Amino acid sequence: MIKYTLVCDAKHGFEGWFRNSDDFDSQRARHLVTCPVCGSAKVEKGLMAPAVSTARSKEARGLAPPVQPQDLPEPATPSTPKAVGTSLQPSALLPGDVRQKELVEAFRQARARIIENSENVGTGFADEARKIHYGEAEERSIYGETTPKDAVDLIEEGISVMPLPELPEDKN
Repeated sequence: MIKYTLVCDAKHGFEGWFRNSDDFDSQRARHLVTCPVCGSAKVEKGLMAPAVSTARSKEARGLAPPVQPQDLPEPATPSTPKAVGTSLQPSALLPGDVRQKELVEAFRQARARIIENSENVGTGFADEARKIHYGEAEERSIYGETTPKDAVDLIEEGISVMPLPELPEDKN
């Protein structure tokens, strides 16, 4: 996966993840890459700096050293009961700064636009995405639910999918 810094014609900056450069070019040509702030499909790659990580730079930023395998806790055995709702989920602390609030609002708008312009296929998302990709169903925008494994399988098959951003109010 490649992370590109992108800029729309209104100079809004944002990031996008793509399988490769050709995937970005293809999606942009089909107007599938849009600004999450204003919705513009006139998007270009912005200036990007390579992320080079060195031991000195980590020390200077006060980052902890990497966790060693021997320091990890033992995995739970199958006989250990698992509490409901304890699976790990991506998380972020949302401080009260203006930029963070703008990002959450941009996610909210992008998500609403996707939902308004797509068909909810529920838990049949992976199957329906494959049918559309292979020409067995009409081409249209869809959203729904799938497992992380099915999402990876879809991407490996060349089917462009992405997670819908999960917003703070979705958890409350």
